Amino acid sequence: MGDVAMTVPVIRAFVHQNPGVKITVVSRPFFQPFFDEIPNVSFFAVDVKGRHSGFFGLVRLYSDLKKLNIDAVADLHNVLRSIVVRNLFALSGKKVAHTDKGRADKRALTRAENKIFEPVKSMLERHVETFKKLDFFVDLDNPIFPEKAILSADILKVSSEKETLKWIGIAPFAQYDSKVYPLDLMQKVVDDLAKNQTYKIFLFGGGKKEIAQLNILATTKENVIVVAGKLSFEQELQLISNLDIMLSMDSGNAHIAAMLGVNVITLWGATHPYAGFKPFNQPMENCLVSDREKYPLLPTSVYGNKKVVGYEDVMRTISVQKIISSIQSHLA
Repeated sequence: MGDVAMTVPVIRAFVHQNPGVKITVVSRPFFQPFFDEIPNVSFFAVDVKGRHSGFFGLVRLYSDLKKLNIDAVADLHNVLRSIVVRNLFALSGKKVAHTDKGRADKRALTRAENKIFEPVKSMLERHVETFKKLDFFVDLDNPIFPEKAILSADILKVSSEKETLKWIGIAPFAQYDSKVYPLDLMQKVVDDLAKNQTYKIFLFGGGKKEIAQLNILATTKENVIVVAGKLSFEQELQLISNLDIMLSMDSGNAHIAAMLGVNVITLWGATHPYAGFKPFNQPMENCLVSDREKYPLLPTSVYGNKKVVGYEDVMRTISVQKIISSIQSHLA
């Protein structure tokens, strides 16, 4: 989800700076709401479990896309499926380009020995370069964001009217445990923020286990609302667009909030913003990282899927007070 969300600011900039070009985004149907508000963008939903499953399904996908009279292909994903499809277009004479994910640079950043602790090129910059290979100019320096969504009656049943309150989103989960701030400390963050009655806090997540944990975080606090399981994905996007700030792990919710122009505070454990996944248009001081003096092998992973013995508690070096102060500084 985060990978797809990081393409949105680039595509939004592209269509504003190249108004005579139509883009067709090819992705899973779940992600269509990301692109609904961008002009000159159509969405083609891939049926990865049905019509477009397997190698021959990819050939059918190519055949389906060919009917759209596509002139060029920008492969922003660069995985096996997209490589097959883009190569079929290349064989038919179409111009193609793909995003270089910089795997060698990321390995150098995360390896234990001879680590090169320097920021690598961001994925957003890499996507811009992909369009430049196709001779299209894209500049991200002056981003355009969508208007805050008008909240429907169904959303307002969950959120109530904003009025003069400051709305804080908290997304405390991630795909891998190494990227999740300890829930006992997150409870302290929520409890402290909830003491301020001018704040309303929305908790985001998904699945029964996460919802149960969110309900514990929200217990007895009237100004803390569990959003998970109560709204559709599209409705969650609309609610997020109205937040004053989002607190997130290194996860998809951070990139969703950033693509909507919301300030984002991110917490980093085994991973690090130097790996190229800092949320769009967010300053480095919004990225609260674990202590590298105490844990010098950090970052140990690009995506958080690698575990290092003795590094299970790295995120405990990010203090509760630092998180609260960072949030409050944006709401002052």
